[in-house]
Amino acid sequence: MGVTRRVVAGVVVLAALLFSNVQAQSLPKINEFYFDDDVAAKPIHVVPPEQADAVDQLMKLRERGRKGVEATAQLASIAYRDGREELGAKLYQEALAAVADNSVQARSLRWNQGWDLYRKGNPEEALAHWTKVAEGTRGNPSWLPPTLALALWSLNRKDEAVAWYAAAVRTEPGQWSEAAAYPQLLPSWSDAERTQLAQVQQAWAANPPAWP
Repeated sequence: MGVTRRVVAGVVVLAALLFSNVQAQSLPKINEFYFDDDVAAKPIHVVPPEQADAVDQLMKLRERGRKGVEATAQLASIAYRDGREELGAKLYQEALAAVADNSVQARSLRWNQGWDLYRKGNPEEALAHWTKVAEGTRGNPSWLPPTLALALWSLNRKDEAVAWYAAAVRTEPGQWSEAAAYPQLLPSWSDAERTQLAQVQQAWAANPPAWP
């Protein structure tokens, strides 16, 4: 390898390390308990997603100006699902531009886009979205520990994932100490997502981190 290539490779590695450190530092501080509900943390479904003409109905809602933001968000999610990530991102940006940046609607849009990104194989951007949602909320939302644990585990940041999972266990030990209740606790998660979180649970059970 020539000198130029070695220099370029070194810069790339250094940039990756710096980026990783920035990402690690951007996470919220872990609190002891997470009991709070968060109205923003729910799927945006104006039209039942299983409805055959869902896209047509959502387009009509946009045209009529009825629930335009919500309809746009659901269309964005459908675009992500169908592999049209660029269109999905554009629609989410359109929806976000129509609401106040610090509003519940904006937080809900980012929470939903985080899931769409995660499910298209981009846990890093999903984590960034969920972190921003968490920064804009009051209290300690109950969705945060298992969701961040899932994203961090997917990014191979396993110690951090276990630390976040431990917060869920501290909050509701009867629910999170085992994986048996996941279908009830996480009804909107896929089986694969619940299976991956069970890996975090197993790592937590093998070596529960102390608090604080």
